[in-house]
Amino acid sequence: MDPVALQQPLPELDPDQVEAVLLRYAGAAPRYTSYPTAPAWSESYGPEAFRRDLGRIAPRSQLALYVHVPFCRSLCHFCACNRVIVRAPGPPARYLDAIEREVALVREALPGDCAVVQHHWGGGTPTHLEPQQLRRLYRCLDDAFPAPLGAELSVEVDPRVTGDGHMEALAECGMNRISFGVQDFDPRVQQAIHRIQSPEQTRRLAERARALGFASVNLDLVYGLPFQSVASIERTLDEVLEIAPERIALYAYAHVTWVAKQQRGFERHDLPAPRERLRIQLAAMRRLLGAGYVHVGMDHFALPGDELARAQRARTLRRNFMGYTTHAGLELIGFGPSAISELAAAYAQSQRGLDAWQAAVGAGRLATLRGHALGQDDLERRWAIGEIMCQGELRARDWRARFGGELAQRFAGELRSLEPLADDGLLGIAGDGSLELSPLGRLAVRSVAAAFDAYLPEQRRAAGAMFSQTV
Repeated sequence: MDPVALQQPLPELDPDQVEAVLLRYAGAAPRYTSYPTAPAWSESYGPEAFRRDLGRIAPRSQLALYVHVPFCRSLCHFCACNRVIVRAPGPPARYLDAIEREVALVREALPGDCAVVQHHWGGGTPTHLEPQQLRRLYRCLDDAFPAPLGAELSVEVDPRVTGDGHMEALAECGMNRISFGVQDFDPRVQQAIHRIQSPEQTRRLAERARALGFASVNLDLVYGLPFQSVASIERTLDEVLEIAPERIALYAYAHVTWVAKQQRGFERHDLPAPRERLRIQLAAMRRLLGAGYVHVGMDHFALPGDELARAQRARTLRRNFMGYTTHAGLELIGFGPSAISELAAAYAQSQRGLDAWQAAVGAGRLATLRGHALGQDDLERRWAIGEIMCQGELRARDWRARFGGELAQRFAGELRSLEPLADDGLLGIAGDGSLELSPLGRLAVRSVAAAFDAYLPEQRRAAGAMFSQTV
């Protein structure tokens, strides 16, 4: 499949056809930012196992760093992220003390110096920290893990709490990519999700970022929110396209009330019905494609010259806990409460609670809550799912070159389970086991990837919800 051909996959799709086909395969499924997914991880993988696997990273390896800053000033009612609502200055100050200890513990566990080629701050709201605290956080990380010239340094910010001082501090730290949370500009939607943010506020901050030398601006949007409609998302996109960000994330709203209790008011009468939600998604995607953006994968769009679009064309696109990203094969180390590390041999997640995380690192221990050591079956399935999620296809010749053997034999049962989806036009399956998603199938990529998930059948039989709905 030529990735360039994915720039215009939607004009022929009729909403009635989309609804008729996709709703047959609707259900709860992971977003596959990892494989195995977090519900398969175990607390039997703890701090000592993580220390052991950090020690296996080869000196001078290339690393990615993720820092979770959990603080927010107010609660957005759609949000299911790990966050702490706080206004007092004490918690952020104590957080920075703990981060410095955690960075030192991880650096001590590594066997040698490593080069950091990607560095990302997320949240919560990193710019909840004061400008001088942002500088302190960066110095702490850069002293332990220096980032060479040309490294990708990115940060997520909330325009409502981000001022010129924050932007100047981030630029001084060398940040070169910035992501603004928007979700929706419609006043009624904003009121429902408890996030009032004007287009002018966002536009001014984007202009400031460009004046300070940030190479890329991303805007995060969400479809499926309370009171959204095709007309309202079109108005939001009018404003977004005036800002002209290099990247746009168009996320599906995840209604996960067992995680985010504040969402429960939405489900009574406010959320768009499945048919309307699909129409909103298709309208937004068509609009972005018509404006020249490339559909990088599932929920990410980028201008053709952006690194994400170039990585897709070069088949180096990868997926991790930040979504789609560049630089395949990096080991990712996470810092902060709930942060996840993705190593070649394992996943590890830190304590979710701020107090529990601080207590662990304050006592001189890695704060690992749970994790998973990857076996050979995990590695093979992770690669297959990654190819489907990132490339929209799975090629037998690539499998043979990487693992040996025949794809059609290795996943015979999984490929048989996908035959109904092939009959419905979601994908094509070749005799050697290669598969390729159709434009319609790209909208059902999670359902296709789920066929290769060895843990999912047992997870679906377990009591309690785990994943958001695919449609």
